[in-house]
Amino acid sequence: MEGYKSFLVFLVSSLLLGFLGVIFVLVWVLHWREGLGWDGGFAEFNWHPVLVITGFIFIEGIAIIVYRLPWTWKCSKLLMKSIHAGLHLIAMVLMIVSLVAVFDYHNARNIPNMYSLHSWVGLTVVILFALQLVLSFLVYLLPFASPSLRAALMPVHVYSGILLYGSIIATALMGFTEKLIFALKSPAYSTLPPEGIFVNTLGLLIIVFGALVIWMVTQPAWKRPQDQSGNTPHPNRCTSDGSDGGSMATDCNITDNKSDVEQNSESARKRNLKLDEADQRSTM
Repeated sequence: MEGYKSFLVFLVSSLLLGFLGVIFVLVWVLHWREGLGWDGGFAEFNWHPVLVITGFIFIEGIAIIVYRLPWTWKCSKLLMKSIHAGLHLIAMVLMIVSLVAVFDYHNARNIPNMYSLHSWVGLTVVILFALQLVLSFLVYLLPFASPSLRAALMPVHVYSGILLYGSIIATALMGFTEKLIFALKSPAYSTLPPEGIFVNTLGLLIIVFGALVIWMVTQPAWKRPQDQSGNTPHPNRCTSDGSDGGSMATDCNITDNKSDVEQNSESARKRNLKLDEADQRSTM
């Protein structure tokens, strides 16, 4: 793997930032926002940011980069697919619970649902994420899709995954701003109270974490190599069908030709020595 040390730096940094983001959101709701509960009050609403940051940003980020971990490259592709899909599923379940908490809180307080840009974008992202999850399960985990179909859909799968992840982070930032504007009245959000500064810092942590994840997943040098089990020819052996791309067969042919020439030269030298010896015996 090229740039292994650089990859480790990015990986450790992203994991630390992601974990720190989860700690920050817990400190926010436990210290400033009445804690966690399930009683239709503010404590129930607080599950929404906690589960979004934990599941849809931190765990989802790990799901995106799990293929890039070089110590998993010896694992079977099916195992890694299952881990990849399982992490996505966990993120989706936590996101659904967070949505239930929001709607339950709004209904208990007679607050209108689905009127803000944050809610529109958020619900759209959740629906598209669910569709992506189902389609990916059908195409890449079940054995029904053809290899050509999987290869054709892979660029769309990768692009939509990165796009949705960026949209999740953008939606979370909109939610932070919306919550702080509504909740901070005295002192107002515009006066930079400690809670406002703390949550703004949380937003910056999420942005940097997401940027590191996207950077790692888009670097070709850190991509998981193609599985080559049973198909890699021996470096000193020619394949019968020349499937190693031509250069291998050419090298083998050159080696064989060199061996033939050397053998012929050795045979000619031995024949000449025998003739010389015969000539010497005939003159003695």
